[in-house]
Amino acid sequence: MEFVWWLGLILLLALAFDFFNGLTDSGALVATMLSTGAMSPRLALVSVAFAELIGPFLFGAAVATTIGTGIVNPRMVTAEVVLVALFSALAWNVLAWRLGLPTSSTHALVGSITGAAIAADGLQVLAIGGLLKIAIALLAGPTLGGFLGYVSLKLTVFILRGATPRVNRLFKRGQIVTSLALAVGHGAMDAQKTMGVITLAFVAAGVFPTFNVPLWVTALSAAFLSLGVSLGGWYTIRTLGARIYRVRPVHGFTSQASSAAIVLVAALLGGPLSVAQVVSSAIVGAGAGERVSKVRWGVAGTMIVAWMLTMPVTAVVAAATYKLVAPLLQL
Repeated sequence: MEFVWWLGLILLLALAFDFFNGLTDSGALVATMLSTGAMSPRLALVSVAFAELIGPFLFGAAVATTIGTGIVNPRMVTAEVVLVALFSALAWNVLAWRLGLPTSSTHALVGSITGAAIAADGLQVLAIGGLLKIAIALLAGPTLGGFLGYVSLKLTVFILRGATPRVNRLFKRGQIVTSLALAVGHGAMDAQKTMGVITLAFVAAGVFPTFNVPLWVTALSAAFLSLGVSLGGWYTIRTLGARIYRVRPVHGFTSQASSAAIVLVAALLGGPLSVAQVVSSAIVGAGAGERVSKVRWGVAGTMIVAWMLTMPVTAVVAAATYKLVAPLLQL
C-alpha cells in the first residue's frame, strides 16, 4: 500500500506540472491573437484548449520516448529521483507563471531529472546520446523561431506591398487558424513531456516492464494540459502581447505561422522544444523584420536570461533537494 501511495504522489506531481505547463504556455498560444483583437479572450482560450486535447492523440509518443529514455537510463533511475525532479520542475513552473516569464518547462524538466539523477547515481545514469539530441532541439527551436519570424514578416510585407489597411482582416482571420495549429502542436509536444515522465516513473518502479506509454497516461496528460491552457496565463499574455512591442495583426499572423510549423515538425521527429521559446523568438523576429528598433530588447534580454538560467538552476535545486530528503524517500 505504501508503494502505491508513493506512485500516486508521483502521478499527482506530474499532472500538477502538466497543468502549470499549460497555464504558463497558454499566453504564448493566444497573446498575439488577443493583442490584435482577432478573438475574445475566453473564446480564444477555450478554442486552443480544445485543440490541445487533440494533439497528443495525433502525433504518437516520439517526444515522450525522448523524455523518458533520452535523459537517463530508465533501468538505472529510481522512483525517488523522478519524484524530486518533478517537485523541482513544478516549483520553477509556478515561479515562471507568477513572474510572467515565458520560460521553458522542457528546460526545467530536463534540468531537474539530470540534477536529481546525478545526485543519486552519478554521471553513469545519464543517456548522453539522448541529451545531445535534446540539447540540439532546444537550441535550434528559438533560433529557427526568430529566423522564420523575421523572414516571414519580410516576405509577407513584400508580397502585400500597396495593400490597404483592410488586409488586417485577413491577418486576424488567419491568426485563428495559426493559433489552432500551434495549439495542436503544443498539445502534441508538451503533453508528451508529462507522458514521458509518468511512464519513466512506472518503469523505474518496476510496474511497467518496458517503456510504452499507455492510453490512460496520454488521456490524463492531455486533459490536465488542456485545463491549464483554458484558464489562461495572463502574466505571460501581457509580456508577449505588449511588452516586447505593440503587436499588430501582421506580426501575430507571421509569428504564429512560423511557430506552428516548427513545433509540428519537431513533434513528429521527437525533438522536445520549448513552445514558449519558439513563439517568443518568432515574435521578436517578426518585430525586427519590420524595424530592429521596434523591439524592446531589454524585455527580450530578460527572457533570454530566464531561459539560460532554467536548466542549471533546476538541476542544482533538484540535486540539493535529493541529497536533503533522500533518507526519507526510500520506497
